[in-house]
Amino acid sequence: MKLYFAPMTCSLSPHIVLRELGLSFKMIRVNNQSKRTADGRDFREINPKGYVAALQLDNGEVLTEGPAILQFLADQVPGNDLAPAAGTWDRTRLQEHLNFISSEIHGASAPLFSGEFAEPVKAIFRHKLYKRLDYLEQTLTGQDYLMNTFGVADAYLFTVLTWLPTFNIDICEWPTLAAYMQRIGARPSVLAAIAAEAATSPV
Repeated sequence: MKLYFAPMTCSLSPHIVLRELGLSFKMIRVNNQSKRTADGRDFREINPKGYVAALQLDNGEVLTEGPAILQFLADQVPGNDLAPAAGTWDRTRLQEHLNFISSEIHGASAPLFSGEFAEPVKAIFRHKLYKRLDYLEQTLTGQDYLMNTFGVADAYLFTVLTWLPTFNIDICEWPTLAAYMQRIGARPSVLAAIAAEAATSPV
C-alpha cells in the first residue's frame, strides 16, 4: 500500500493506524500547494479531490476520506481493538464518533486555516469550536478513549486537535482533553509516525 500524506495534516491519522496494525506501506509525501508528489506525479491524478490522505492499494484502487480509510485499515487485521466488527452496534457508535470529528472538528477548522477570513469572522468559527471542545471534555471525563480502548477515532481526534495551537487555542483550558492528548501523543505508533513524517524531504 501507498499512503499519500502531508506532514501534520489529517493524513497523520491513517499513518498512525498503519503503524498500530503493523501493516506494510510506503509513504509518499505530497505538496499541498503545488499538488506534486515526492515521486514526481501530479497528485490530482491519484486523488482528483486534490487533498490528502489517499491510500493506494496494491491492486491500484485508491481510497480517500479519512474515516473511510481508517475503517478499511482496521478491517484488514481481524480481531484488532482499533475498530469494532462491522455490523455491530459498537461499529455504529464508532461511525458516530468519526462523523462528529470529521464535520464538527476537522471541517470546522478549515476556515481558521484560511487567510481569506477576517479575524471577526474567524472568532465566530472559533467560538463554535469551543462548544465542540466542551462536548469532548465532557465525553472523555472518566474515560481514557472515545470508546473502550484506543481506536481509529482516537487517532483521528488526536490529529485534528494538534492544530489547536495554530488557531491560538490553548488546550489546557480543557484539562481532560489536554491529558488525553498527552496520553495518545506518548504512544509508540504516534511518536513513530510524527518522526517519520518529519524526516521526509519537502516536495
